[in-house]
Amino acid sequence: MVRAIPVFLRDLIMRIQRHDVSGLAAQLAFFFLLSLFPLLIFLMTLLPFIQLSQEDLLGVIRHFAPGETMQLIESNLNDIMSSQNGKLLSFGIIATLWSASNGINAIVRALNKAYDVAENRPFLLARGMAIVLTFLMIFVFIIALLLQVFGREIGAFLFTSLGLSEQYLSIWSTIRLLASSLIPFLVFTVLYWVAPNKKLSMFSAIPGAVFSTIGWAVSSLAFSYYVSNFGHYSTTYGSIGAIIVLMIWFYLSGIIIIIGGEINALITLKNKEKNFAS
Repeated sequence: MVRAIPVFLRDLIMRIQRHDVSGLAAQLAFFFLLSLFPLLIFLMTLLPFIQLSQEDLLGVIRHFAPGETMQLIESNLNDIMSSQNGKLLSFGIIATLWSASNGINAIVRALNKAYDVAENRPFLLARGMAIVLTFLMIFVFIIALLLQVFGREIGAFLFTSLGLSEQYLSIWSTIRLLASSLIPFLVFTVLYWVAPNKKLSMFSAIPGAVFSTIGWAVSSLAFSYYVSNFGHYSTTYGSIGAIIVLMIWFYLSGIIIIIGGEINALITLKNKEKNFAS
């Protein structure tokens, strides 16, 4: 088992090089950038219906996004929201579905490459799947937002209804923290399970989902710390420094997502070889 780990890592590195993961991640970064503001506009227009504010939404993003990018996101959102009318929701739906589904399609192509399969599903089916996955991401983001803002109130209501004492609120705080980590894990699991043009079991998607959940959180926090303390991009790039930081963050996120798919594909391949040999 111990000897198998270096072999697995060697094969994984070879696959990363052969499948041009860095180039695919650059494509993902571009589509993520195109999807960002339509998605945020759509979420902003939903906030009044779920009794949340713009600061609540930005507070969730602020946990992971590098500091310089938050200034860019906040200023652009304020300009957009102050200049739009009641048709913003319908625009946000259309723009979000189109832009974000393009991003999902880029992930699908990367995962198909990981499994060495061609995309032969009908266009409407593939686009419909991308739209459904987009709605899933929006839904889980709203759930994460509600847990972040109203988590304590929800816990107090539940434990009061069950007749439990307030000491259980500390347990609920732990559960809420775990739930916040569980949400991206579920998103990655569904993505790795459904997106590739290959029949897979849900359990085969779990290793890559675990890697991507931990890897994305760690890389985001580490990059945010680096930008805040060492990386002076505004000095080098001037007014577009925040955009450069945002693109690098998306690029790192794309690499993590694709490597997670490569891990699942490699494990599936090795299990198939093992079953064939036996």
